[in-house]
Amino acid sequence: MNTLVPLPLTLYVHLPWCERKCPYCDFNSHPLKGDLPASAYIEGLLADLDAVGKLQSERRFGAVFFGGGTPSLFDGHQIARILDQLDKGGCLDTEPEITIEANPGSAEAGRFRDYRDCGVNRLSLGVQSFNNQSLDALGRIHDGNDARKACRAIADAGFENFNIDLMHGLPGQNSADALADLREALAGSPTHLSIYQLTIEPNTAFAANPPSLPNEEVLWDIRCAVHDLAGAAGFEHYEVSAFARPERHCRHNLNYWEFGDYIGIGAGAHSKLSLDGVVYRWHRPRHPREYLSTVAKDGIPELGLPLTPEALRFEFLLNALRLKAGFDYRLFEQRTGLVWSEQEALFESAVDDGLLLVDNARVRTTPLGWRFLDDLLQRFLSPPEAPSARDMMI
Repeated sequence: MNTLVPLPLTLYVHLPWCERKCPYCDFNSHPLKGDLPASAYIEGLLADLDAVGKLQSERRFGAVFFGGGTPSLFDGHQIARILDQLDKGGCLDTEPEITIEANPGSAEAGRFRDYRDCGVNRLSLGVQSFNNQSLDALGRIHDGNDARKACRAIADAGFENFNIDLMHGLPGQNSADALADLREALAGSPTHLSIYQLTIEPNTAFAANPPSLPNEEVLWDIRCAVHDLAGAAGFEHYEVSAFARPERHCRHNLNYWEFGDYIGIGAGAHSKLSLDGVVYRWHRPRHPREYLSTVAKDGIPELGLPLTPEALRFEFLLNALRLKAGFDYRLFEQRTGLVWSEQEALFESAVDDGLLLVDNARVRTTPLGWRFLDDLLQRFLSPPEAPSARDMMI
């Protein structure tokens, strides 16, 4: 096994409350009942930040991402408390990417300028659709007009870098509907698009009462049409669900996909950290009450056992093969500590089946492999404890 080089490091901050739980959502989110316990939760996050800082203090965060839930339920002053502590502690790179997720409701839109003033330089807007019928089917609390107003408010607040989330494969949707959503999003002048298919996840309201979704043929037509239009509009399709203008790739998410290190603070947040040549993972308690109790006790995370070579290999591939450009084998060695020449034989059948391309320095999926990425990854045997990409984002 090689010695791990110091890896890039990013910070994820989980703000778990939302106004209403969407029926498709399996993230760690909690419908707000009564007043938002903002002060107590921010104090918990600051304590959490101090605790994880005791595990490592040398590397600085190249990106910070406030996710949820609905982070925009928290005002600019509350977000500033986290960023101020990071700044005072010398925890940030010289030009970090700092993102906050927001919903298009008018109350949140009025906060965009406050976020910009406190140091947030990238905003991610959870539109999902501009079609009122689709938004109703998704259980969203905003309508299409709210989404259009929020896009204008982002520009008015001075954000030069922002993402719009869109979903496709919605109940009753066809290619024309999906393209209409994308054209509306493009009219808002985002620099990044996250376009992903609605899936029915376990333990959600949709799992208990599934809606009727488009068939596979319609889904494929939608996917091709949406990807073609995004490309024609100047967006690079660089990851399975991500499209970006030049130089506007999401640095926080790229660090996940390239198997860098990340620290998560907040209820249910996951972390991955390389220490003394080995890789550890941990996560915080999912319920906010239990989380706050844990961090109040000077809760330095218990690292447990380091990841096995098999888990390292699978988790690297789980992320890096989502990138259209694939990965350089030297990145594999740097991020896992494993020797590439000892892994090459594992890829032979996927190459023979036309799912992977492997040359002297690079591994990437073919168009067929990218289309059937889940099937491709099954060939590399998921360890039972490996988190999904979705888990790592909460």
